[in-house]
Amino acid sequence: MTCHTMAERLIQASWQRRAKAMTAAAGLAGQAAVPLLLCALLAPSGAYVLDDSEGLGREFDGIGAVSGGGATSRLLVNYPEPYRSEILDYLFKPNFGASLHILKVEIGGDGQTTDGTEPSHMHYALDENYFRGYEWWLMKEAKKRNPNITLIGLPWSFPGWLGKGFNWPYVNLQLTAYYIVTWIVGSKHYHDLDIDYIGIWNERAFDINYIKVLRRMLNHQGLQHVKIIASDNLWEPISASMLLDPELLKVIDVIGAHYPGTLTVKDARLTKKKLWSSEDFSTVNSDMGAGCWGRILNQNYVNGYMTSTIAWNLVASYYQQLPYGRCGLMTAQEPWSGHYVVEAPIWVSAHTTQFTQPGWYYLKTVGHLERGGSYVALTDGLGNLTVIVETMSYKHSKCIRPLLPYFNVSHQFATFDLKGSFSQIQELQVWYTKLGKPSERFLFKQLDSLWLLDSGGSFTLELQEDELFTLTTLTSGRKGSFPPPPKSQRFPSVYEDNFNIDYPFFSEAPNFADQTGVFEYYVNMEDPGDHRFTLRQVLNQRPITWAADAFNTISVIGDYSWSNLTIKCDVYIETPEKGGVFIAGRVNKGGILIRSARGIFFWIFANGTYRVTGDLAGWIIYSLGHADVTAKKWYTLTLTLNGRFSSGKLNGKTLWKNISVNFPENGWAAIGTHSFEFAQFDNFRVEASH
Repeated sequence: MTCHTMAERLIQASWQRRAKAMTAAAGLAGQAAVPLLLCALLAPSGAYVLDDSEGLGREFDGIGAVSGGGATSRLLVNYPEPYRSEILDYLFKPNFGASLHILKVEIGGDGQTTDGTEPSHMHYALDENYFRGYEWWLMKEAKKRNPNITLIGLPWSFPGWLGKGFNWPYVNLQLTAYYIVTWIVGSKHYHDLDIDYIGIWNERAFDINYIKVLRRMLNHQGLQHVKIIASDNLWEPISASMLLDPELLKVIDVIGAHYPGTLTVKDARLTKKKLWSSEDFSTVNSDMGAGCWGRILNQNYVNGYMTSTIAWNLVASYYQQLPYGRCGLMTAQEPWSGHYVVEAPIWVSAHTTQFTQPGWYYLKTVGHLERGGSYVALTDGLGNLTVIVETMSYKHSKCIRPLLPYFNVSHQFATFDLKGSFSQIQELQVWYTKLGKPSERFLFKQLDSLWLLDSGGSFTLELQEDELFTLTTLTSGRKGSFPPPPKSQRFPSVYEDNFNIDYPFFSEAPNFADQTGVFEYYVNMEDPGDHRFTLRQVLNQRPITWAADAFNTISVIGDYSWSNLTIKCDVYIETPEKGGVFIAGRVNKGGILIRSARGIFFWIFANGTYRVTGDLAGWIIYSLGHADVTAKKWYTLTLTLNGRFSSGKLNGKTLWKNISVNFPENGWAAIGTHSFEFAQFDNFRVEASH
């Protein structure tokens, strides 16, 4: 005789009831009692009280996710409808999918911030544009679905002009604070978006005086409601600094730590401030990632008093071979096909997000289960109760960081006693997830509700490894769905873009993923002819970097498995003498690794020369020579890669051929410039045969 899990029995029971198999109910009950009794004898049980009579715990601030840090939503924007709206519904629509309470976005700073660059609203000192990139669009889409969503802005990199020649944002504190405040004011003025929280500098040094200057400037602009979160790094030294400086303590509203491993530190608790895990997860969205997410959503509060957990990243909408591929709550990396995948972390999120709201309170009675796992309980103070129980195993819930100390989870019974104002609750809705083998796997399934009338406010759960239960008085939970999206397809093997868009909705051309520099749609006022609409690299100085940006600008596109291909593009160097541009194939690295990218790069320079190199940095030189090239003139470059051989044409005439290239064997296509310089590209075309 096997001991079926309680969840399996509930599922079976609900199927039997649907088949109206109620006739022999008394007889069935007699048979079911024997295995139940045996199971009860074999498995240990623990008793847990859920009580509000001694007061409540900390206020809950919500569950959320990060778009940015960087360019993680890059491919989402050019999804065709209805698929783009469906993806957004799964992320933000209340009582549907992940139903997120918080959206945190990168304040684009023109630098490489993990999977690409995001454009700044101020590329240059006298420049302001609040329609670049896609974060404002994303915030508006989130607000459309959930008007109450909390919005957070945080910079990773900053435009170079703020540093006055130094790679440092705190050279002029007033100037940097002004730059951040303009982003907040612009969000409201141009997009009617109220930013709720603002951060300092992601995972980098904070400056105590800067934080105070920022608070004063926010207040001066009438933005008293915008709260400050610091320092989006470790718990220290920010917590100790706050305890030593009363003014700093006063101006910081939330201490945000990254990847805290569910633990906090004494100094952070002593500040009496809200504690958040303001970036966490960052794990491939398989069942392992879902297990990680389920465990930390509970244990960040149980172990570390953190009242908000924010996942990096919101949706994996970037080429999968970039760093941290598929580390989003769901996957949407194929706008050309419309294919997307609603991954398990979406439904793990729903266990908490659909049955709580910011402003609810944790009970003081939360904790660990005797045989591994944890439970939390939250209330709105109006009689509603939500209990979330997780039994994620060590083997199936490792996050990418930090290292997880070993722990054991085993089969157990857990009895919960509802006391205080909850003792009168008559019915609890039950939602269930089981991660693991496909035959046993359930994601966010509603089971039969529990009736507590005869049990004196007590109920018992049978728990196996890798399960999630939500028990709640709320009846609004729902597992949203759409018809299946289109099947997955490769990036088109023939792809072209002439950039001829008069009023583009987004500043960047679809599918191009900028890895250093920023490439934007551009209108040539003085060129009424073929090159009126182009794509232009617009940075003229190196940004204040967050990662190791290359010394050349580059934007990649296409299928990473491309090997044999022809890339053709019209190019225009704007900088006399020193300028240079390239087209490239088989580019094998991007994101924070862009500096070491290999590939086959075909360069032309304004000084009348060409080069063929095996890397972006230009150390590996295959060929160089004279070319009839100057600045301020259009040229057509063609690069053909076939097996181990490559050749290049300038204006249709062969410039070099049969150069042997052995590495890499495949990679993206790319365009770019020799340095941070203005240059234009037009009539881009790739023909690939994989």
